This record gives sequence, structure tokens and C-alpha cells, in this order.
Amino acid sequence: MASVADTFAPQSDREHRTQLTRAIIASTIGTTIEWYDFFLYSIVTGLVFAKLYFPGSDPLAGTLSAFGIYAIGFVARPVGAAIFGHFGDRLGRKSTLISSLLLMGVATFLVAFVPGYAAIGIWGAVILTILRCVQGIGVGGEWGGSVLLSMEWAKTNNHRGFVASWPQFGVPAGLFLANLAVMACSSFTTNEEFIAWGWRIPFFISIVLVAIGLWIRLSILETPTFRRLVAENRLEKAPVLEVCRKQPWEIVQSTFLRMAEQAPFYIFTAYIYKYGVETLKVEKSLLLNAVMCAAALSFITVPLFGYLSDRIGRKRMYLIGVVTVALYGIAYFYLLGTASTTLIFVAIALSLVPHDMMYGPQAALIAELFTGRLRYTGASLGYQLSSVFAGGPAPLIAIALFSYFGTGYAVAGYIIACAVVSLIATAFVKDHTGADIAREYDD
Repeated sequence: MASVADTFAPQSDREHRTQLTRAIIASTIGTTIEWYDFFLYSIVTGLVFAKLYFPGSDPLAGTLSAFGIYAIGFVARPVGAAIFGHFGDRLGRKSTLISSLLLMGVATFLVAFVPGYAAIGIWGAVILTILRCVQGIGVGGEWGGSVLLSMEWAKTNNHRGFVASWPQFGVPAGLFLANLAVMACSSFTTNEEFIAWGWRIPFFISIVLVAIGLWIRLSILETPTFRRLVAENRLEKAPVLEVCRKQPWEIVQSTFLRMAEQAPFYIFTAYIYKYGVETLKVEKSLLLNAVMCAAALSFITVPLFGYLSDRIGRKRMYLIGVVTVALYGIAYFYLLGTASTTLIFVAIALSLVPHDMMYGPQAALIAELFTGRLRYTGASLGYQLSSVFAGGPAPLIAIALFSYFGTGYAVAGYIIACAVVSLIATAFVKDHTGADIAREYDD
């Protein structure tokens, strides 16, 4: 800690710009790798795990079991947020991010070695559950630190939305790479070979990406905000307890404003593989390509909407996204129901644009709600708690709704319900666009 405090010295504009650039690159590449790992599991769940780890089950029961393990990762994310949030506010953003990346990477790499049901019976599913839980803990600590690493290096108050959107860029980038890896492996294997061993290759590759991410993150400095807190001796001993005591409402707001972003995202990027193959009867390759196009489009739209939030206000931009995703949920399932491969492709390829209207400004919107010395913990908890209510259950709820009602519009109704929750939560959020967040809010 003394070494961090010792580096708390004025920097020239050029030095500051260099560190800001490095922080943005490190955050973006790091989150890309983390989300590659997380989404890789999501994609393979819908394509392989039900068959490989629950072969004797009824098809619906096997799918629900596989997605149940998938949901474990979301339940674990708030645990990771609490653990890494504590250390991020106590020891620093940089060191905590290195730990979270390493934990996530090792867990993902080990998934490649888990034997199927034919080899060790139900123990394969048990090991898979444990590794998915470790994955969730790792990604639970990643988001808050990545956002703060970028946002707290921003020198002015009028472009934090744009700067903080770059760690969010890691989500579509990770999604794109995960889909690309699965598509590449499935292209040179038969369906039987892919289920038997081909799906493991992208998990092996992840360890190389983790090594690259660690090398990049080791080259950056701690953020000015945290160095100031160290220099002023203002670090909290128990950040989790303190943020729950001082800013509980902000945690609740952060959790529920994400409902309209979180649930549709995993319907559009995870559930679609089951729905597309089994209900729409389209080729796996079409789905992979369409989701890759959606992710590629997000390369533009995530930072674009982050930038627009600096111009029109984060809260206003977010509310526009909430309304848009509710309307798109209806259009999405209408287009899927046409049975036209072209319209199905278009529906999937455009599905993340309404999501990005929220996701671009979301990082700054949530992080700005919390005072500096509690920001890692508060933002992480608020962000990751929504995974319990929205992200993890979304594919399970979609499967159950379609199974009961027999129509995709039932799933669209679920998307609309999530949007209503987010609309109410966002309406009460305090917009800090352009405000000074360097000071402590409770001084």
C-alpha cells in the first residue's frame, strides 16, 4: 500500500493520456477474455451439455438440467462481487483484476478436461457445476474493476460514459470470439465428433488468452481515485458492510435497472440456440453466424451509445433503451416465427442493438452512483445481483414459458415484464452525467 501511495504525484497531460489509453486497452482486452470464457460455456450448454452429461434424461429435463448448471454461474457472480469488491476497495483495482482474470481463466481451461457421463457418470455434471461456480465468482469480480480502471482515469467529467463503455465492449467481443471458436471447431468435425471432443478445443485455447490478458494488466498503474484514497487514509475496513449501510438503495436500483438488459441478452444469445435448432429447425451454423453478426454490430453500438449518454444524459439514453428492447421483443419473435431464414438471421443480427442502448451507458450510470471508497464493492454488487434475478434464470424461464404456452410471444411477454421493472427502477436513479465524482459523496 505504501508503494501505491508513493506514486500519488501529479502527472503531465501526456502521461495521463498514456495511462488512460493503457487502462482502456487493459480493461477491454481483459473483459473480452473473461466474457469469452463465460459465453463459451453458454453456447456449448445449449449445443452439447444436455446430451453429454445427462444422456438418459428426457430431452426437456436434460436441457433444463444443463441450463441449471449454466445458471449456477450467475448465482455465484454476486459472491465474486462481494469478495473482489472488498479487495478492490481495500487493495486496489489493478491487483484485484489480475486475480479475477486468473481465477476465471483456470476454471474455464479445466472445463475442457471434464469427462462425460459415459466415463464417470453424474460426477461429470458435479465437476462441471463446481467449475461453473468458480467461473461465476471470477466474472463477478471482473466487471466492477474493469469499469473503474477505465472510468477513474478519465480526466474530465464529460466523457466518462464513452470511456466506461469500452470495458462493456468486451462483452460483444468475447461473444464474437466464443461463437467464432465454436463455429471453427464445428466446421472441421462431424456433429458426433463435436459432441464427443470438438467442443473442448475452445476451452483449451482460453489459457493462451488469459496469459495475454495478465501480461497486459501487469503494465498499468493503479487509478488516481484509489491512490488518492490511500494517500488520504480513507480506505474502508469492511466495504461490503459499509456500502450496504450507506448506499443500499443504489444497490437495489442498480440490480433492477438491469432487468431489461440482462434477461433479453441471454435469451438472444443463449436460449436462441435451443429454440433455433429444436423449434425453428434451422442449422446451427446460421445461428452462430447471426449471433456473431450481432456481436460485431455491438463493436460499434456499445461505445456509440456510451458516447451519446455523455451528450444527452445517461439516464435518458438508458430509458430509451428500456422502451426499445420491450418493443423489439415482440418484433424478434414475430420475425423468428416467419420461418424465413433471411428474416431469422436479421432478427438475431439486430437483437443486441436495443440491448446496447442500455449496456453502453450502463457502466458509468451504475459506477457513478457510488462514492469512491465504496465504488468497486457497490457497483459490483448492484451489477451482479441482477444475474440472480435476470441473467441466470432467463433461458430457464424462456424454456418453461415456451413449453407451457407453445409460442415465442410468451417469451416476448417476459421481456416486456423485465422492461417494466427496469423502467421503474431507472426512473428513480440520480443521473451523475457531467458531475464531479472524484470527491466522496458523504463528505
